[in-house]
Amino acid sequence: MLQLETERLVLRQWKPADLPLFIEMNKDKEVMRYFPSTLTDAETIQFYERIVAEFEQKGYGLFAIELKCNGKFIGYTGLHEIGFEAAFSPGVEIGWRLAAAYHNCGYATEAACAVIGYAQTLGIKKLYSFTASVNKPSERVMQKIGMQKTGEFLHPKLEDVSPLKAHVLYSLDLI
Repeated sequence: MLQLETERLVLRQWKPADLPLFIEMNKDKEVMRYFPSTLTDAETIQFYERIVAEFEQKGYGLFAIELKCNGKFIGYTGLHEIGFEAAFSPGVEIGWRLAAAYHNCGYATEAACAVIGYAQTLGIKKLYSFTASVNKPSERVMQKIGMQKTGEFLHPKLEDVSPLKAHVLYSLDLI
């Protein structure tokens, strides 16, 4: 079973027991404030199924994150194939989402650094990360893990009137 460890975290494959906490996290307006909406139970279950399938198909994906000290699920981080057409796709994205109680603790940065090391072992040459321009906390994580801002773009899956349409784009060369 694929697993990565950091000083405080375990990045691991998902367990069915993670699903209720994942559903709760995706319903939290604070967690989802930089996304178009919170997710319904059914949408989170479908997301969970896509995560599991991506690991099976690609050999990489979004890891569940748990705290070493108590084994509690706190969110996810990992690699994901970019799912829309853009100047930088096809490509592999590094991303993260944590339950609100675990924001501003350095967990996203710590977990993402472990994922970068894992991506290198897979032979991935370049990683991308992007977020809505207003999402300064996530952009700070990108900067802390050594990514460089390479541009801005309008996310093609968001409506033109959305305040989240404008995105920043970061990248990191791994070779």
